Amino acid sequence: MNPYDLRFADPSSYHDRRSDLTVAPTFAPPAPVAAANLNPYAAAYPLPVPVPVPAAPAGGDYQRYGQGGRGRDGLDSLALPKPDFRSLIPFEKNFYVECPSVQAMSEADVAQYRRLRDITIEGRDVPKPVRYFQEANFPDYCMQAIAKSGFVEPTPIQSQGWPMALKGRDLIGIAQTGSGKTLSYLLPGLVHVGAQPRLEQGDGPIVLILAPTRELAVQIQEESTKFGSYSRTRSTCVYGGAPKGPQIRDLRRGVEIVIATPGRLIDMLEAGHTNLRRVTYLVLDEADRMLDMGFEPQIRKIVAQIRPDRQTLYWSATWPREVEALARQFLQNPYKM
Repeated sequence: MNPYDLRFADPSSYHDRRSDLTVAPTFAPPAPVAAANLNPYAAAYPLPVPVPVPAAPAGGDYQRYGQGGRGRDGLDSLALPKPDFRSLIPFEKNFYVECPSVQAMSEADVAQYRRLRDITIEGRDVPKPVRYFQEANFPDYCMQAIAKSGFVEPTPIQSQGWPMALKGRDLIGIAQTGSGKTLSYLLPGLVHVGAQPRLEQGDGPIVLILAPTRELAVQIQEESTKFGSYSRTRSTCVYGGAPKGPQIRDLRRGVEIVIATPGRLIDMLEAGHTNLRRVTYLVLDEADRMLDMGFEPQIRKIVAQIRPDRQTLYWSATWPREVEALARQFLQNPYKM
């Protein structure tokens, strides 16, 4: 039996696997909340004061790049509430169980495999790559999604990236578009979600994926919806240039995964439509492009709202000095590949 699909005796354990469900779960209506905030995750985050959002000015191309209804100067001047990280609830992030066939690989076998697949690595205690999907020890719901997609074998970035991400360590990935990087962080993200306590009323997402453009955000959302459906994991896409109403409804209903462009996400945070107090798995996709487009101030505002012991995966197609400098500030003891 797959180790991720084991249940503990305690029925309230957050190892309870949604992959075992044969039908969609039904939820009772939320009980009325007393005046005191009973959500243990809420204590560290003061509630923002709703602020009217001005209409977008005519002209400009901020919406194209996910800025929502504000120019960049307006977003940069916004002040979000400062969270208190002194009483954080512990969470689980190391889920990797090395397959016996991977354990049996000698150092020479590993070096040869990495050389043939053009994989370079840096870091301490780097796990061996997986050569086949079964060696990653994903839960059954992930394996079902992979089988249905018709993939033959992991791409190089997936072979090395999956063990790294499943170990719960921070990760820097240098990879081009089309390398399979989306699934490199998305499948471990689904495993991460399945091991956390379920969302309560008023909770924000567990996984946050930042992308520079709405086009990329929509592409990631399509993959998240497809693969997340096997584990009943909900996701939404938050980006500028689209009506806010459906995005707000998704956020208020509660979703485990949010894919967002920086500007629209800051709008949602400022208006109190969501929060980042439950985020423990953060992905920055195409970080170099986000910096080129001037998103660094917004990224800093967003990351400042997330607990410092999160797992961060930082993906970039290039590795210029400014991208490296930002990684040093956001990541702790990362792997690099």
